[in-house]
Amino acid sequence: MPHMNRRESMFRIGTSLGSVAFASLLAGDTKATESVGPLAPKPVHIPAKAKNCIFLTMTGGPSHIDTFDPKPKLKDLHLKEFTRSGETKSAMESGKRYYVQSPFSFHQHGDSGAPMADNWQHLARVADDLCFFRGCQVDSVNHPTAMYQMNCGNRFGGDPAVGAWVTYGLGSENANLPGYVVLPEVSDPQGGTPNWGNGYLPAFYQGTPLRPTGSPILNLAPPPGVTARRQRNNLDLLKSMNERHSALHPQHDELAARLESYELAFRMQTEIPDAIDMSEESQKTLEAYGVGQSATDAFGRKCLLARKLVEKGVRFVQLYNGGWDSHDYIERAHGNRVQSVDQPVAALIEDLKARNLLDSTLVVWCGEFGRTPDNGVRGGVAYGRDHNPDAMTIWLAGGGSNAGHTIGATDETGMTAVEDVHHVRDFHVTLLRLLGLDDNKLTYYHAGRFKQLSQFGGKVIDKLIA
Repeated sequence: MPHMNRRESMFRIGTSLGSVAFASLLAGDTKATESVGPLAPKPVHIPAKAKNCIFLTMTGGPSHIDTFDPKPKLKDLHLKEFTRSGETKSAMESGKRYYVQSPFSFHQHGDSGAPMADNWQHLARVADDLCFFRGCQVDSVNHPTAMYQMNCGNRFGGDPAVGAWVTYGLGSENANLPGYVVLPEVSDPQGGTPNWGNGYLPAFYQGTPLRPTGSPILNLAPPPGVTARRQRNNLDLLKSMNERHSALHPQHDELAARLESYELAFRMQTEIPDAIDMSEESQKTLEAYGVGQSATDAFGRKCLLARKLVEKGVRFVQLYNGGWDSHDYIERAHGNRVQSVDQPVAALIEDLKARNLLDSTLVVWCGEFGRTPDNGVRGGVAYGRDHNPDAMTIWLAGGGSNAGHTIGATDETGMTAVEDVHHVRDFHVTLLRLLGLDDNKLTYYHAGRFKQLSQFGGKVIDKLIA
């Protein structure tokens, strides 16, 4: 056998699942079902309402006015021309503007009377399981910076994602799976992979993205002829070599992290196939999620996979659905987007509820900002809207959220939040609180100070909690 140096050994062992496992970097005994090391389960700061989170991210800025926050006043103002004066957040908001009514009709649903645009045909069934929040505001009118702020609390990127903070604070329930899993689109969201990065936290806590098409994970099986015993022997040999090296160079923690990722890759070979296997699901379940239907297949598979991952102990699962940036032709654009998520999301909530998982799983639906009640495109006749950081709708389900209630309100045109108004940092603090984490205690020392998700502290939105 030709001489193989230490670096070559590492790369050969990493040929199976290494790239996926490196994003999670778990440490632990290969026989463990509960994580040890950096991702060992940790005690909560306060009594928790939820132990897992599914975060549904609609990229592009869904229009609250055309989904869950009806504004009948816009019918009176439709196509009325005006010139925006005073401070504007972007060039697209200046100059001649035209108020635009919603092309959708609204109806109230459930005992709570929650208003929804009429194309939310499936979500309407679970209206009483939802808690709508209309008081959230962000700082940025641009997609990348707004995405960073919604996902990481910081407009400028480089900070840990919400899922990374949660995994850092709570650890993982399953040593054989990543603690934080991301289900992206074919193309990354605005701002790219830092939206699920670990930032200044150790690499153990970053999100693990699964492929959006084809097999979620490549190289799931070991190369032909490589048995589990051979893999185990190779890892043990490499571990002993690394321990000798680490004794001489203890500062090389990245090398240790990479080797731990290979341990996870080895363990994932036994757990992942079952977690991503859709063939074990009944035809009734597949049809409920819209799997096999052209409009809903992609997101339906993500929602079903999210349920399976949470069921197996993955702490935080984030799903992406793009295309909500409707500057014109919003009836067609938003109509298509709603159609792609309506049935899968409703099925997810009903499925979690049927499996007694909804009480312990917090489901969040949001974009990076809302949209304006007016537009400057083609005189407004194309029914489009611009970016709006001052008003948006977020809803929560399960996990101790205040089901059957609408918290906050926007003004008569939907331009700005006017009741129960909270910065997104308060929403983040509330999300952590539902998971049993105190933002003021969930800190990490970096660059000379203790840092936290909210940046400099926030206020729990008590009305969102049951």
